[in-house]
Amino acid sequence: MKNFVVLISGNGSNLQAIIDACQKQSIAAKISAVFSDNPTAYGLERAKQAGIPTVVMQKTDYADNHAYDASLMTEIARYQPDLIVLAGYMRILTPHFVSHYLGKIINIHPSLLPKYPGLDTHRKALANGDKEHGTSIHFVTEKLDAGPIILQAKVPIFAGDQPQDIIPRVQTQEHRIYPLVINWFVKGRLAMVNNSAFLDGCKLPEYGYANED
Repeated sequence: MKNFVVLISGNGSNLQAIIDACQKQSIAAKISAVFSDNPTAYGLERAKQAGIPTVVMQKTDYADNHAYDASLMTEIARYQPDLIVLAGYMRILTPHFVSHYLGKIINIHPSLLPKYPGLDTHRKALANGDKEHGTSIHFVTEKLDAGPIILQAKVPIFAGDQPQDIIPRVQTQEHRIYPLVINWFVKGRLAMVNNSAFLDGCKLPEYGYANED
């Protein structure tokens, strides 16, 4: 059976959705390990409750990001994963790490990319008067949140909304679509070729499978 590792930094709600999908066999692979840069991340407890090995690597134990990622690569190699899944992982990966695993790393980001890369996406959407917001799953490349988009899901923004109103809407969609995309990859349906996402051998549009054009 194919396997993948998940990298987290916090609560791990997407990790839980992925764990649940694996247990229901909605994902045709197993999580071989969960890595975190934060020893207090609740996602580590989620992994332990599911019997998944955990690895904690704190930035303060390394001279710089290059040393950190070199060690991270060594630890990940122990599991020989078919895929690396970023699920609320807050460190920016070094170019060396990304190039080593290019085409085998996916990330979920809480905005309709290319809108709002980086942090505070819900606040930015509200400040700009957007009527809709959402989440994007993309392949990871060296440029932050700019890799080929695989799938997006949209949610409405209502008058009077605050960020705390939007977060659960977005997360509901994230928990639905991330396991789906992971399963596409492990079943050999999804790939990155020449900096584009392909599903079932067909190049996906700029905004991914959810493109409505």
